[in-house]
Amino acid sequence: MDEAGSCTSGGGFRPGVDSLDEPPNSRIFLVISKYTPESVLRERFSPFGEIQDIWVVRDKHTKESKGIAFVKFARSSQACRAMEEMHGRCLGPNDTKPIKVFIAQSRSSGSHRDVEDEELTRIFVMIPKSYTEEDLREKFKVYGDIEYCSIIKNKVTGESKGLGYVRYLKPSQAAQAIENCDRKQPSEFSNFDKNDNRGQEAISKRLSVVSRVPFTEEQLFSIFDIVPGLEYCEVQRDPYSNYGHGVVQYFNVASAIYAKYKLHGFQYPPGNRIGVSFIDDGSNATDLLRKMATQMVAAQLASMVWNNPSQQQFLQFGGSSGSQLPQIQTDIVLPPCKKKAPPETPVKERLFIVFNPHPLPLDVLEDIFCRFGNLIEVYLVSGKNVGYAKYADRISANDAINTLHGKILNGVRLKVMLADSPREESNKRQRTY
Repeated sequence: MDEAGSCTSGGGFRPGVDSLDEPPNSRIFLVISKYTPESVLRERFSPFGEIQDIWVVRDKHTKESKGIAFVKFARSSQACRAMEEMHGRCLGPNDTKPIKVFIAQSRSSGSHRDVEDEELTRIFVMIPKSYTEEDLREKFKVYGDIEYCSIIKNKVTGESKGLGYVRYLKPSQAAQAIENCDRKQPSEFSNFDKNDNRGQEAISKRLSVVSRVPFTEEQLFSIFDIVPGLEYCEVQRDPYSNYGHGVVQYFNVASAIYAKYKLHGFQYPPGNRIGVSFIDDGSNATDLLRKMATQMVAAQLASMVWNNPSQQQFLQFGGSSGSQLPQIQTDIVLPPCKKKAPPETPVKERLFIVFNPHPLPLDVLEDIFCRFGNLIEVYLVSGKNVGYAKYADRISANDAINTLHGKILNGVRLKVMLADSPREESNKRQRTY
């Protein structure tokens, strides 16, 4: 739906297309009665903050309302609070049907998925490396009720990387936290002591991406659109090599930091790891190419180790320089690996797994699903973005569902649910024949 071409507004101010999503998540999408006038929308939603404009979606021919509207607020926290307070309520005494209120999807996004709760309630922050999770909670609890805090640590040394997550119970609380942090200066990103962040990378809204396998702009967009706030991406051709490299830019530093640490090492296509690093906004073309060349060498070496079982064994069992492979990048806390059950063990529970945008490699899946104990086997369905995991214990299977369902690992979102029992599937096949 083209909002600009299909909507009318009684307001005098019309923000440009580029300002519709500034700040991010500042527009709400409404499902209302076809007979609700704009004046009622303005009256009911103005208590939540400054309304910059209202669009009522109308039929191009009849000019009648389609029962859909958009309200643009000046601040994200205002839009989130309006959603929290008004979703499921009736607009007037004569209205019997509750309205629906959602945060509108970014117009720059190529997808039409809903803005998910996790994207609205979780923020990504830079912190002093000396901070504990309790320090992080204490610092950010002033903005609202915190569900959990998490600090990203080096998998080998266990040391903090100076980065973390804070998840609030309400989207408006997370928006308040972001609005009260200075995102213009990376060293003051979370209003912390600048001297406590020494030694970190130069940070900007721009990222360079390198791969041993060439990619298109559409592919690059589909990968980095996983992180909200993508502004544009551009593939850069190198006549002297077959490597793929490009530049990605986000609307804000927070999204760029999140993308860098979420997608660096991400496999696309499976078996090929991409390298992601920050681009200094003041760097010249020579510096950029030098950085890309360094990344390409690192990516090639990582891929060689990944595809060489003997090298993996060296790194895992006594090698002096490696973290254990396969590497799993996620913000959730995974239990340590446990031994798999013998292949002949009876299956007590089977899980159905859906991958978006593509399946994870089989060795990564085994590493993930064996951590809950009693895993017999995990396998993929050829040609489809689905797979199965067999467990010898129902408690282990339920633990896997509770921990992994809806979560993102190595840039891939998982849906994990109970599958039909083997007996039920056997009966289905018999009926088919």
